[in-house]
Amino acid sequence: MRVATGWMLATVIAATLVADAEAQRRKPPYYASISAGEARMRTGPGKNYPVSWVYRRADLPIRVVDIYQDWRKVADPDGTEGWMQVGLLADRRTGYVAGGVAELRARANGGARVDWRVAPGVVGRLRDCSGGWCWFDVAGRGGWIEQTRLWGVEPGEEF
Repeated sequence: MRVATGWMLATVIAATLVADAEAQRRKPPYYASISAGEARMRTGPGKNYPVSWVYRRADLPIRVVDIYQDWRKVADPDGTEGWMQVGLLADRRTGYVAGGVAELRARANGGARVDWRVAPGVVGRLRDCSGGWCWFDVAGRGGWIEQTRLWGVEPGEEF
């Protein structure tokens, strides 16, 4: 039984790694997120280039704008651009609250009950974006947010 369980676990891990690698081979521009608790942005595509920023915020959305081998040129929500190794990125879609305080609603409707309010700069995981609204989850507290309030998703994008 242990051998079967170990084999199944190894298969799931391998499939996840392949899926992440495949997702990172898409044609830019596209959104991804920082997967590591600490990620270095460099001035060029290689470890021999100086570090320009160190990010300590897993799930921060980034926009991939160029590809060079195992490096991705990315832009962060403030517009800062640089290069990161592909292994520091995840295909997981996340959003960054832009502007002022945003409301998370019970339904994808401007008249729906407000369940939560989120401050500018809050990062959450996205899913079910359509009709100008996205489900936005911040550490297990979620709701529908207007797509225009987020950096990390294009206007009108659906997924």
